[in-house]
Amino acid sequence: MLVEDGGIVGVEPVAYEPPSDCELVDYGDATVLPGLIDTHVHLVADSGVMGLERAAGYSSEEIEAVVSEALASHLAAGVTTVRDLGDRHFTVVARRDAQRQVDDGLPWIVASGPPITTPGGHCGFLGGEVSGADEIVAAVRERVERQVDVIKVMASGGANTVGSDMAVPQFSIEELRLLVEHAQAAGLPVTAHAHAAAAVDQAVAVGVQGIEHAGYLVPRANGAGPVGLVGLPDIHATDAQLSALAASGIPVCPTTGGSFVAPPPHVEKMLADAGITREQVLEKRTSLLRRMVSHGVRLVCGADAGIGPSKAHGRYADAVIELGQVTGTVPALVAGSSGAAASIGLSQSKGHLCPGYDADVLVVGGDLAADLTALWDVRQVMLRGVPVRPRSRQS
Repeated sequence: MLVEDGGIVGVEPVAYEPPSDCELVDYGDATVLPGLIDTHVHLVADSGVMGLERAAGYSSEEIEAVVSEALASHLAAGVTTVRDLGDRHFTVVARRDAQRQVDDGLPWIVASGPPITTPGGHCGFLGGEVSGADEIVAAVRERVERQVDVIKVMASGGANTVGSDMAVPQFSIEELRLLVEHAQAAGLPVTAHAHAAAAVDQAVAVGVQGIEHAGYLVPRANGAGPVGLVGLPDIHATDAQLSALAASGIPVCPTTGGSFVAPPPHVEKMLADAGITREQVLEKRTSLLRRMVSHGVRLVCGADAGIGPSKAHGRYADAVIELGQVTGTVPALVAGSSGAAASIGLSQSKGHLCPGYDADVLVVGGDLAADLTALWDVRQVMLRGVPVRPRSRQS
């Protein structure tokens, strides 16, 4: 592979004789692949317990430091592009704008701004609460004016927001359609956080451009909806629902990763109080993913990075490896590179090792085709043509 001025200018066979003035680097027994793309990160969260929730209380200086450290951790792990889907008051959007002016030597940022949610709804503390049609339209307008890359809407509740319910929609289908129509009129894609089965169905019906999680959670028979992580096994997706999702062509980010690190004590207690195990939760999620694959749902990779220790910035390889246990190696790598690039509007510049593309490159030890866990063995990262010294993997 030949790199010049930040871009890839050639990919040649092994017998190729490079020009005499080329600096040559041979990594030996290694695999060269495009820099990874994490389609679902929260740069304002510090990877600690309740990281996203605590971000609401940071000072401006603290949150800038958290964002910088998060980006550096991603880069060291071979992630060269991130899509931020949980900003606090447009902090990451401002960082993206600065990056476009002066290259900061950190992963390329695609930014949504604060997710649009209901009063007291999931992640309302990030500054995106709306109520009614007028406020929905105003929120879309603000994001258009700030030139965000994508609009994120919380179509259902979330696990870590007290008072929200993962099993039911947060917006009516009319409200969700209004949001999507105004965003699309301005040329902006919409991605929907949707744990609830009904919220996934709504997102498909109104034509969003992406779905996050797609957990297909349903209310319990006794009328009590899931509360926090306790509700994660309450998954029910019919073949008709999955077929409709596949037919829509909407990319789904199932936010894999997290199974390689033990959850913090408070999460273990929540699971124990509910009489379920971590293994049961993982098996339910894996079973759903297998069914999605069998129905032909388009999957992309994202880790929900930053929300907690098991989803720490810098652990994106875990998400790709976990997805690969369901899809196989090549589909998982596509989901974390070229497929991810296409889903976030960067298919013409990132995600491929081809002439004309940005020289965002990852070199890992060993043969990825034989062992996907080689992603943990980062030998070299190149960002926009500049080699980056890798640091040790987080334990």
